[in-house]
Amino acid sequence: MTNKSVVPSANGRPTYVDVFAGCGGLSLGLERSGWQGLFAVEKDRFAFETLSANFLQAGSKFTYEWPAWLERCAWTVERLLSEHRRELFKLRGNVDLLAGGPPCQGFSSAGRRRPDDPRNTMIERYLELVDLLEPRLLLLENVRGFMQDFKAGAKAAKLVRENFAAQLTRRLSYRYEVQSTLLRASDFGVPQTRPRFILIGVRRGSGLPAAPLDDLASARDAVLARWGLRAGTSAREALSDLEIGRNELVRCADSPGFEAIGYREPLTPFQRAMRDGDDKPPTDTRLAKHTAQVRERFANIIEMCREQERSTRSLSPAMRDTLGLRKMATRVLDPSEPAPTVTSMPDDLLHYGEPRTLTVRENARLQTFPDWFVFKGKYTTGGHLRRVEVPRFTQVANAVPPLLAEILGERLRTYCLGSEPSEATPAICVSPALLAS
Repeated sequence: MTNKSVVPSANGRPTYVDVFAGCGGLSLGLERSGWQGLFAVEKDRFAFETLSANFLQAGSKFTYEWPAWLERCAWTVERLLSEHRRELFKLRGNVDLLAGGPPCQGFSSAGRRRPDDPRNTMIERYLELVDLLEPRLLLLENVRGFMQDFKAGAKAAKLVRENFAAQLTRRLSYRYEVQSTLLRASDFGVPQTRPRFILIGVRRGSGLPAAPLDDLASARDAVLARWGLRAGTSAREALSDLEIGRNELVRCADSPGFEAIGYREPLTPFQRAMRDGDDKPPTDTRLAKHTAQVRERFANIIEMCREQERSTRSLSPAMRDTLGLRKMATRVLDPSEPAPTVTSMPDDLLHYGEPRTLTVRENARLQTFPDWFVFKGKYTTGGHLRRVEVPRFTQVANAVPPLLAEILGERLRTYCLGSEPSEATPAICVSPALLAS
């Protein structure tokens, strides 16, 4: 029986809104697990262009029930709240899930972890949306640093006395039963270690039981079995079909003067799953233009890392001195292990066997984006634009891995509905007037 507290969409699916949506990794996983998106909110024009290309086109595999009152373009949450507060309020009680995580750069251990980073204030906008929509469930994903206190210091102490996870839990707890955990993506079939903070909120009085994360392992096993996957997928299992040595190089369709990796056939169950039944060659295989000197340096780095213990694929200080490197984050993929966390800097990770950085598509594979998923906008950016633009490499790095999102969506859908949705089960639909007004 369908849970009476859930309001399915016109197609019988429980509904969600994806906020701070990025390029759509979380939306893709939720859609695959049986959820119906109403709309998504993303401020960067490149990321929204990717979102639009994959979810808002005729023939898209998954689409939102986009409301007539909301222009299909990049929106800041602030602007959405300012211009469409009345329309958002009308959706109150008709949204099952508010999904998404505020920008994480101010919390990330890969960055400077500034407590005064203006992106951290997006939590306030997130809470405003919760107030307006009153969704039955909340799903928030963020970096591990979301759970960590900032270092002591006069400036930090004045601004932040507890970590953001504790703040958010405390501020939500009078309306929501909150459960949170730290997950490692590689335990969920993602070929990347990637620790992630997950928070689930269940609205008090919604008729839903507490502790939705308690049976997450069953959802993981069901989804991985559906795709023929397992936990602990290695970098080679994810990427071997995209090795230059196995494929011819072709001209890059969207970047004149660049070469791209041609593509033939998948070699592993993971690669077949990423093909997702699509026979077209994947996009975004453009190779970086490395000079002969850079390729030689990368070859030396790869060889040095091979000689170390397998658990250490990063360069020691002595090795950096030998190579004359200042960059601290460079790591080499271990072909037999999941990759380290994908970052927005293309040269943070080197290929396990070829003297080069990874392509956007290879990073997308490590994030479990299917090969049919296309990315739009610039490939990279630099200088002052790095704080205001989200090019393809950054879109991939910032995304929720779709496979992890699908597992979370599977758990929350069965949790909401109590059983598999049936065609015979009458659906209480979102009123078309709520989306059209």
